[in-house]
Amino acid sequence: MSENKPLNWNSSQLTAGWQKGVTAFYYAIGMTADDFGRAQVGIGVPLLDGNTCNVHAYELAGEIKAGCEESGLLAFPFGTPGVSDNISQGHEGGNASLPSRNLIANSAECVVTAHCYDALIGLHHCDKNGPGFAMALARTNYPGLIVSGGSILPGCHNGKDVTILDVYDSQAAVAVGEMTEEEGNEILRTACPGPGGCGIAASFNTWGIAMEAIGLMLPSSSSIPAVDEQKRAECREVGAAVRNLLANDIRPRDILTPTAFRNAAVAIAAAGGSTNGVLHLLALAREADVDFGLADLQQIFRDTPVLCSFAPRGPRTMVDLHHIGGTPVLLKHLLDSGLLDGSALTVTGRSMAENLADVPPPGDDQDLIVSRDNCYKPFADMQICFGNLAPDGIVFKVSSMEEPVFEGVAACFDDPRDIVKAVEERKIKPGTVIVLRYWGPAASGMPEVLVATAALAVPELDGKVAFISDTRVSGVSHGAIGVHCAPEAAVGGPIGCINDGDVITFDLLKGTIQVDLSDDELQSRREQLPKWRPRDPRRGYLSDFCATTAQANHGCVSSALLPETE
Repeated sequence: MSENKPLNWNSSQLTAGWQKGVTAFYYAIGMTADDFGRAQVGIGVPLLDGNTCNVHAYELAGEIKAGCEESGLLAFPFGTPGVSDNISQGHEGGNASLPSRNLIANSAECVVTAHCYDALIGLHHCDKNGPGFAMALARTNYPGLIVSGGSILPGCHNGKDVTILDVYDSQAAVAVGEMTEEEGNEILRTACPGPGGCGIAASFNTWGIAMEAIGLMLPSSSSIPAVDEQKRAECREVGAAVRNLLANDIRPRDILTPTAFRNAAVAIAAAGGSTNGVLHLLALAREADVDFGLADLQQIFRDTPVLCSFAPRGPRTMVDLHHIGGTPVLLKHLLDSGLLDGSALTVTGRSMAENLADVPPPGDDQDLIVSRDNCYKPFADMQICFGNLAPDGIVFKVSSMEEPVFEGVAACFDDPRDIVKAVEERKIKPGTVIVLRYWGPAASGMPEVLVATAALAVPELDGKVAFISDTRVSGVSHGAIGVHCAPEAAVGGPIGCINDGDVITFDLLKGTIQVDLSDDELQSRREQLPKWRPRDPRRGYLSDFCATTAQANHGCVSSALLPETE
């Protein structure tokens, strides 16, 4: 960090550089010669008016732009791709979800480096927005931060709050005759009352909490609802924060330290967050060149208790957290409980402990956050396992499983819709391990298969079966779920070698997962696997992603980021 570098450390090579003719373009957009000495900030906006999560993105970008100008900066919003993880579920469009994260990172890097911006602000509105912009910040190491677009408010059905989780659970209940279609449709119509990201501890809010805990997001940004006037006020204050980063030359890699990554992992574990948070933390660590992987997460998840009753494990939403003081209250509670390291630097220019110094503890009149001594579970709902079925790791989310050990008989599928059909026909029995493969990053872009895991949420199966796959699930999912199995089936991973009837055992606290097959039998089956090609080579973006992606244990970043030995 330095206080001597000019604020326009990068843009000055255009506004006052040898190629003077480019300034004609600046005059054309209304700049004056006096503006040429001002720092220029790029505001990454995930433009997608067809998605409730993103529909207010450009409005908030306008507030940020105005706040930057009030702080003496020039700000230029620019668009990036946006893909709705919910709307793209269950069809070919789902293959675009994870590649869109990498496209956002590439787009932001492309724009801010090509236009020599001095800082980057990234708006987090849907699951892959914030991770993509965080990756770009780590990659470029330009000063900047992430701003949350805010959560949606809960809907109301029969006088009770309902969320997107209730939509999927109710539709599964309708499919097996446990709820009327009329009531299911009523929940569907009322669950999403306006703008904002999914309000539970799914992928969107998992990443918001992670960004505050890691230090790349201003305090409370992740918990202020999308439609709250405080969100607009917060956006107007972002410019002053970025100016401070520029004035003190605070860069993302000053913030993204191993300590910061541990803090982020602790926060999402204590909150009961989404497995997607694991994938994105691994990707961000790769982009920031920080040695932080699944083995580190394995230890953190074993040692971190669940302290929050966010859905899908409980009934609460981010709006409930906002009402008791926001994410700073949660982080201060974790700090006071000895779970966070308060020394980590944040985008305020202060340490985490300094940011939280005056934050009060959660009150006694709330049921969202509990004490460490009264935790919901002494270890995290997410756990990491390694073994002959997943040599490079698999990520489990097991909020509905009472015991940390499971043994069952494999039922193998290559299409998530076949799982739905099998549940509807009552062919899946308790004690089954459903194995879904050939949907990993190299095979298909690693889409979310909520359509399959939601089908397993019916009472007779919830917590009584296990699901393992080389793809991803939505943070809305609950049950006993193992995902991101690496290596994936399409590159010869053992998950592709499993047959119906094979016995699979996993022990979450020992961190092991085994299929009851000898090494020789696994190798024999591997040699018989067909050569797999991407599911939809017609899509250029998907072909590019599948051809260049690293495996899930590396966060599915570009394989070019991996050391040559890997």
